Amino acid sequence: MVLLRVEELRLDYMTVRGILHAVDSVSFTLNRGETLGIVGESGCGKTSIGLALMRLLPENTHSFDGRVTMNGLSLLDMPMGRFVHEIRWRRISMVFQGAMNSFNPVLRVGFQVAEPLIVIGGMDRGRALAEVVKLFGLVGLPADAARKYPHELSGGMKQRAMLAMALTLNPEVVILDEPTSALDVSIQTQIMNLLKKLKKELGLSMIFITHDITLSSDICESIAVMYAGEFVEVGPADVVLTSPKHPYTQKLLAATPRLRGSSRLEFIPGSPPDLVNPPKGCRFHPRCPFVFNRCRLEKTIVSRRDGVDVRCWLYG
Repeated sequence: MVLLRVEELRLDYMTVRGILHAVDSVSFTLNRGETLGIVGESGCGKTSIGLALMRLLPENTHSFDGRVTMNGLSLLDMPMGRFVHEIRWRRISMVFQGAMNSFNPVLRVGFQVAEPLIVIGGMDRGRALAEVVKLFGLVGLPADAARKYPHELSGGMKQRAMLAMALTLNPEVVILDEPTSALDVSIQTQIMNLLKKLKKELGLSMIFITHDITLSSDICESIAVMYAGEFVEVGPADVVLTSPKHPYTQKLLAATPRLRGSSRLEFIPGSPPDLVNPPKGCRFHPRCPFVFNRCRLEKTIVSRRDGVDVRCWLYG
């Protein structure tokens, strides 16, 4: 059952160099109880999608439009006051990238996690802190972590506290923005196992934003590969990972180390494009090994191939 539907989402920022096209005509659906992975290089617009869904846009936003519906309710047409009261944190919450930067260094962690319960949920401080202790138990944190300051917690503990904060008001959708970045491999594994446990026990739907395609394979039913503000390939995770269609997806997977096999690691030549002045035609064509003349001249359209939506003239 489709819980969240996003259609033709566009988001532009005004910069000193001109208009930056961060998200360009992005569409996807999120089913209840499932996880969608959004994968791509840094700067491709992944975080901007999360901020757009939360309606937490910076002051330099130039334009923002599209259609986002949740159980038939249009979220972008909703007055901001109603959105804050009914949707943000109650039905959609977000774990922001960089747990340390998301906490106020001079306030105790427990109080910061309790804030949504106090400000949005209307609880008194004592009851809210008691709920935080329960949430900390759910995410594997000791009760005394609530009395500590952010600098007293390890990176993994801070990330667990951020997860607890996102779960305070029992949302239906949790957006996870690089939840394992800056963590060592063993802590990454613990966080991923925790996410799978919470998904199973709470029936959460998740949007998992990452630059690591191998992490998305561990938890996601569907994967959307993003490049230069556009989704270039969207489909079931097993199909995208085992039979990638878009040359960019193929290059991402070819650059991933494998435990078995003798295949040689590849790299993606060149650099991501400037989103103030993106390339004409296909945005990947300056780096694509299969480029031909049409790629340089015509903007790509989405085609359906083997159950996957792919934006490439090889299939157009």
